Amino acid sequence: MNVSRIELSLTPALYEWRTIQQHHTTVAVDVLRATTAICAAFKAGIEEIVPLDTLEGLEPYRQQGYLRAAERGGKKVDGAECGNSPTEYLAMDLHGHRMAYSTTNGTVCILRGSDAERTLVGCFANISVLTEKLLQEPQDLVILCSGWKNDFSIEDTLFAGALCQRLIESGLYSSTHDSVHMAISLWQLCQNDPYGYCLQHASHVKRLQGFGQGAIRDIAFAFQQDTCPLVPYLHQGVLKI
Repeated sequence: MNVSRIELSLTPALYEWRTIQQHHTTVAVDVLRATTAICAAFKAGIEEIVPLDTLEGLEPYRQQGYLRAAERGGKKVDGAECGNSPTEYLAMDLHGHRMAYSTTNGTVCILRGSDAERTLVGCFANISVLTEKLLQEPQDLVILCSGWKNDFSIEDTLFAGALCQRLIESGLYSSTHDSVHMAISLWQLCQNDPYGYCLQHASHVKRLQGFGQGAIRDIAFAFQQDTCPLVPYLHQGVLKI
């Protein structure tokens, strides 16, 4: 039986140094909040999402009738119709709409991983269906965490640890990488209450808490598993399901 390899890049800055370079899947992760919000937007009915790494790239899509969703530093960008809130998206009816989307970390992460044969979006909100997809179509895997401005983040690493544990336990995946085993160990440390652990220790949680009740709701939602059971994938620069 062939066993696929797993590698974990803890930030986008480390992605180019990965050892798995060809014939692989990349899972882009930004638990707080981009990949969670992307899954929520698709659950709310959005038809497609175009991830962008600059705000300047949004304007041409406005002219084509796309909703503009943008965030910088955790705050909604002035002039955009939407920010980066999964709970906001779930309260909307997005059927029939398309979205152009730019965030501080998450969309940069997705685009960085676009050289893979498959680029998927991952978070706690879709962890079970994502695991199923990766087990149905095993391939060498790079999990790419967005972190915060190329620095390590606890919440993304916890998700990576949870996903790696599930995949390795299946027997279809294995890893010799220190980052993978570190992430699994961190997950095992606080798997009974990852939300509580991050409330206490994660810097981005503390940053978002200062933005009010909407952001606080987003934090709690982001640690709930399987709330948006779908797997967005990147195809020719566009996220679809």
